[in-house]
Amino acid sequence: MTLKEEYQASLKSMDTEEWFDLHFHRPLGFLWAKFFAKLGVSPNAITIASIFMGVFGGILLYFGQPDLAWLNWLGMLLITWADTFDSADGQLARLTQQYSRMGRILDGVSGDFWFAAITFALVFRELDFGDSLLGEYFYNNEWQIWTLAVLSGVSHALQAAIADYYRQFHLFFLKGEQGSELDSAAKLSEQYHQLEWGANFWSKMPLFFYRAYTANQERMTPHMQRLRSALIKRYGENGVPTMEFRSYFRQLSLPLMKYTNILTFNTRIIVCFIMVLINMPWLYFAFEVVILNILLIYMILRHEGICKKALKHLEQQ
Repeated sequence: MTLKEEYQASLKSMDTEEWFDLHFHRPLGFLWAKFFAKLGVSPNAITIASIFMGVFGGILLYFGQPDLAWLNWLGMLLITWADTFDSADGQLARLTQQYSRMGRILDGVSGDFWFAAITFALVFRELDFGDSLLGEYFYNNEWQIWTLAVLSGVSHALQAAIADYYRQFHLFFLKGEQGSELDSAAKLSEQYHQLEWGANFWSKMPLFFYRAYTANQERMTPHMQRLRSALIKRYGENGVPTMEFRSYFRQLSLPLMKYTNILTFNTRIIVCFIMVLINMPWLYFAFEVVILNILLIYMILRHEGICKKALKHLEQQ
């Protein structure tokens, strides 16, 4: 296998890759993956390293003094570096076939740790140093910046969860069960109840949270769940349909993939960095609460319509 072919094998799919990732994070992630493969480092170890780097980088966004602006730049560098590690763990797992549910869970929560650190750093930055527009207002109305930050955090978690779910569903139709990390809350519950807390604590605890995470994704996508149930009823336990139907659904879903990318990492972190540099961090929270939630609602409506249309197509076959 040539280096180019190896790099392409490290990607999930061209359907779900973002332009910036393809031209920046994925090439760097591939180099890191090759480097760590030679050292025998596991994908999970890379993910854990990315968590520490991203959290430390997020903390450095707190410093609002002009003479300490270099710490903000260092923080942005560390967050970007952490994201190349976040690419590397998945690419290494695909190259070496080191897949695990723990890896999936760790990869999913790593960004949550980064943005939790970023959120607290930006709130305390507003309260301690103010900003170029509403600093005094938030200083006198502390509860409002905290409310905005909490709404931002809740919105972020929901947006990322739904975007990830739509991408995994798309990959399911593109590559089948082996090419997707699409899970079922019912199957996760079966596995959860088979484990004993005393003997399997470190396996059962993450499964407890991951099961709840998946169940919430399913509650938000009723028409998708009807489509999945119909596919399982017709095609068996895993519900992998014929190539004709997979191609049909892929064409419906593909235009939405660019929106799922907006709701994941690059767009929101670029906006965050810009707001830090112009010293108006509260605008980052407003961006998540207003702009990205509007996009989320649009995506849910569109994707549920796609699933409803696909179900009708399946029933007519």
